[in-house]
Amino acid sequence: MELITILNRCHHFRGFVYQHAHLGADKKSIEVAVRPRKGSTAVCSRCHLPAPGYDQLAERRFEFIPLWGFLVFLLYTMRRVDCRRCRAVTVEEVPWGDGKRTLTKAYMLFLARWARRLSWKQTAEAFRTSREKVFDAVEYVVTHGLKHRSLGQIDAIGVDEIQYAKGHKYLTLVYQIDIGITRLLWVGKERTIESFQGFFAAMGQEVISNIAFVCSDMWEPYLKLIRENCSEALHILDRFHIIANMNKALDNVRAEETSRMRREGRAPILRKSRWLLLRRSENLSDEQHFRLRDLLRYNLKTVRAYLLKEAFQQLWEYNSPAWAGKVLDEWCRQTMRSRIEPMKKIARSLRNHRELILNYFRAQKLLSSGVVEGLNNKAKVTMRKSYGFRTYRVLELALYHSLGKLPEPETTHDFF
Repeated sequence: MELITILNRCHHFRGFVYQHAHLGADKKSIEVAVRPRKGSTAVCSRCHLPAPGYDQLAERRFEFIPLWGFLVFLLYTMRRVDCRRCRAVTVEEVPWGDGKRTLTKAYMLFLARWARRLSWKQTAEAFRTSREKVFDAVEYVVTHGLKHRSLGQIDAIGVDEIQYAKGHKYLTLVYQIDIGITRLLWVGKERTIESFQGFFAAMGQEVISNIAFVCSDMWEPYLKLIRENCSEALHILDRFHIIANMNKALDNVRAEETSRMRREGRAPILRKSRWLLLRRSENLSDEQHFRLRDLLRYNLKTVRAYLLKEAFQQLWEYNSPAWAGKVLDEWCRQTMRSRIEPMKKIARSLRNHRELILNYFRAQKLLSSGVVEGLNNKAKVTMRKSYGFRTYRVLELALYHSLGKLPEPETTHDFF
């Protein structure tokens, strides 16, 4: 009877009352009978307004939040109404349920909140339920959140992609990266022009026209669509990907020179030097500093490529776009005379995107894709936590649930 008292006092249950509770046949669950209050009228599930009764259906079981180690089920005989407004006979609407779902709204919100902290499998095991029910709970919360979220003023967005499966399968992710708020705005399947165009269609012209800053990498389809849809926005190229491409070029130079030295029978000077060259000097240990110092004494293409890469890092220390442009131009001139083809390819790319790179300084270095990379790492953790499901729909729900900062549905009960 204490359980009945607690449940009845949680909220006025809009025409319903908890009647009695008893142990289930398995002795591991509690079944709570629910009945309509005297004189209450059933509500149509279509128009959400009272309607005259028609008949009754079989008793249904709704799974509620576990209490004291027991599974809890609400037992209720559903009524049908003859709604004249809808001109149909429909099943009544109950405040604790959602359509044909067997989980109560309170339990779905409960599971969804735990699914943010634990993996979906761990959540299912902890509350003696199935991963399918955890999926249903997350889907319910995310669907509600997307329907009721307020986009408001969006000043800055970041665009990137992450791989979600083998075989070059990617997701396109768009984040809001305003100062003070970061959240996932949109998830697109695949890394295509059509996919990214879906973001602009989903947001609407009113939201897109107010965007002042866009951060992305140098992938040409991104650049084209951003020019077409956000022509007034300041487009900032991703500093992270510029450095990543430069490190990749340096590694190619090292690998090619190592193979050539091996074929010529020369001493393996560059052996085990990969991370000495790719890491920032401030992140090296004392022993690694000594090894790097010895390596830099040799006149090798790899050494010259490393020095070019380190010289480029000085660019980010400037604040003035004019001075940063001079440093960038001088670096590109030196690199084009270096006769190191992978580095020359980087220099040509930087020249082609010079103005977009300098936009980082025009934005006073307040915005970059560093925030996007951090959110991407969280997205990868989220995808690992939802393992067991391998469809795009599940990944989409998991990402919105963890990173979207969506509003949660109101519940009749609040046990959190």
